[in-house]
Amino acid sequence: MATRWNIGSLDLGVVDLDGALDQQVESMGRACRELGFFRLPIDVVAPAVRDDAWSAAVQFLALDIDTKRVISFPEPGYPYGYSPFRAETLSRSQADGEAQPDLKESLSAGPDCGGSRTPRPGEEWICSPSLWPDEVPELQGAWTAYYRVLSEVADRLLGVMALALDLPGTYFEPFVNRPITSMRAIRYPAVAEPGDALRAGAHSDYGTFTILRTDDMAGLEVQDRSGGWHAIAPDPDFFVVNLGDTIAQWTNDRWRSTVHRVVPGPAERHSFAFFHMANWDARIECLPTCLEPGSIPNHEPVEAGPWLMRKFQSTV
Repeated sequence: MATRWNIGSLDLGVVDLDGALDQQVESMGRACRELGFFRLPIDVVAPAVRDDAWSAAVQFLALDIDTKRVISFPEPGYPYGYSPFRAETLSRSQADGEAQPDLKESLSAGPDCGGSRTPRPGEEWICSPSLWPDEVPELQGAWTAYYRVLSEVADRLLGVMALALDLPGTYFEPFVNRPITSMRAIRYPAVAEPGDALRAGAHSDYGTFTILRTDDMAGLEVQDRSGGWHAIAPDPDFFVVNLGDTIAQWTNDRWRSTVHRVVPGPAERHSFAFFHMANWDARIECLPTCLEPGSIPNHEPVEAGPWLMRKFQSTV
């Protein structure tokens, strides 16, 4: 068996949205420059809201496979519903070529959690209906409440990010007033003999940032600039937030969209990710405060939605 779990551990900085604004800005800028990961106190979301959503997700993922498959993706590339064990290969989003499927199963929901909306031309795929299980009737309401609270948290984070980039605090609002944000609950079964397979292959996230809740099982690792891997110790008192490709593109790589993965372990593990995205048609190009005089941007401009669709559909 290949040996790949050579790890040192990392302590993540904390951005506390209840702290002084200047401290929020300083902590945000440092964390985003150095690693692209930080911690957010979990009490930014009320206990009942976060725990109801978590409990409903765990209850669904504990159902038998035939029951869960009733709300499987109805066609290849459909963005929401149940994705069975080994159905996704996240590392394909980083590079072409063969890779081992991920050792996980998941349930995803889309922006209809934020309220009904009429898709604009091009948005039909991302606005596909979320699929809800009859066997866990409380799940839809619990997830909708969680989605809406985390959307408010995301707006607050973006305001702090704008200030840390020497922009007005409201700068990002026109880019995220019709966000295409999604959520995903993930179950990683216990894996005694993983071989070369990973629970989630090495990848960067595609959107603005991810707000992640995990249980107390280890497994999340991030890659440093030299290619080494470092474990992020689980802490039930904090969310983990990591930047996505959209932020790296906006900041001309001043802020990092760090490659990460989930490694196997002998115990079952759960996590719940809120993938914040810009508007489908948001033009993502280098911010005016992130380009040195006389230099050119590292990335060509892209539209957020088509970028997301290409990355997502490369993994299934």
